[in-house]
Amino acid sequence: MEELTINVDGEEYHVKVEETEDGRILIHCAGDVYEVETGHSKAAIFETLKKKHAESATGTIASPLPGTIYEVSVKEGDTVKEGDTLVKLIAMKMENNITAPKAGTIKEVKVKKNDRVNKGDILIIIE
Repeated sequence: MEELTINVDGEEYHVKVEETEDGRILIHCAGDVYEVETGHSKAAIFETLKKKHAESATGTIASPLPGTIYEVSVKEGDTVKEGDTLVKLIAMKMENNITAPKAGTIKEVKVKKNDRVNKGDILIIIE
């Protein structure tokens, strides 16, 4: 079983990923177990999860979905704690808080209020 931290829709989760003997892939998260149904190989799934883990470990915060920046709560040089709100993103008429995956210092803010962003666009870099 491999342990990872992943970010889904702006929320960080600590998960364990397991492949069963019959080839099923199970995600263990917060006491629950989810079976992943996918046409992708285990290697492709692990590659995606590792990439997401590396992004959160390095402090690169990407937009989890397309939308419009409603508020930027930090500026370069600010110190943040894990879980602090960095950006508020409006998507599908809902406000989404994008939070710090770790404590650190804001190295770069790549967006401003009213910017339109796509899924995967880099919003903030924390060091």
